[in-house]
Amino acid sequence: MREMTFKMERPGLVSAGDTVKISEKKTALNYSYIIEPAVAMSGCYKVNQRLKAREGTVKEVKHTERGFYVVVTFEEE
Repeated sequence: MREMTFKMERPGLVSAGDTVKISEKKTALNYSYIIEPAVAMSGCYKVNQRLKAREGTVKEVKHTERGFYVVVTFEEE
């Protein structure tokens, strides 16, 4: 199982237990991921850290002074 954290700008877009679909964006050296439809975005990951799954489950939504963060778990082989 793998966990990734995504930055979300507004509250209430997803909740713990929700199943979410993920899209991948490739840049010259990195990959980033978006919870669709444009709910939250991950940081940058190197090629060897690339996410294999395209669907995950929201583990929790955290509210900090810097904003909202969504923790998503993925089943990967």
